[in-house]
Amino acid sequence: MGSTSMKDADVGASSHSESSPAPFKKWFMRQYWRIQQSQTIISMAFWVTTLTLLIWPYVKWRFEDGVTFAGISITYWGLLGIGASVMFIVLLVGLIYDVTFGLWREHMTIIGERNPFQTYQMSPNFAVILIQTNILLRKIAADDEDAMRHCDFVDRWLKWNIDTEIFARTMSGWQNIVEDEDPFLPYLEDEQRERLQRSVDELKTL
Repeated sequence: MGSTSMKDADVGASSHSESSPAPFKKWFMRQYWRIQQSQTIISMAFWVTTLTLLIWPYVKWRFEDGVTFAGISITYWGLLGIGASVMFIVLLVGLIYDVTFGLWREHMTIIGERNPFQTYQMSPNFAVILIQTNILLRKIAADDEDAMRHCDFVDRWLKWNIDTEIFARTMSGWQNIVEDEDPFLPYLEDEQRERLQRSVDELKTL
């Protein structure tokens, strides 16, 4: 019993050591994501500052040196006013874009039309569910020619997608991360299964 526990502990330690780089990768990508999220605010700050300093030379003659308002130099009030005006214009354009014209609807439509995974490609997660429904439909509607024609189409669609890189990477993830030795896709022929495995073997990293 003690030897078994020690063996399990060794296996666990070995698995932990093999996956030790993963937490660092996740930490690094989390920081990268945080940087991306802050880019909009930082870019706006830089944009407002840059435009304010570019506009100021053309209007500074309107602000007399030495004049103060509420104890603050009128120059700073002028700079603050330009910056606030830039922010207001940006927000106004955003309001018109969102509420008045509703262009975000067409924007999302274009994104969907240009997204291959909403048109002809499928993600492996969706493919697994589609395989299950196709198998069930073949069993409950075996005598329905239209249903079988649809199932044949789905099989052809699945077989076409199997040659895409995302399937190879997903299969690699099933084998190396989920540690599933035999992720089975029942609609594949032996030749396609071997081709997919070769693609998985060619991947160096996920």
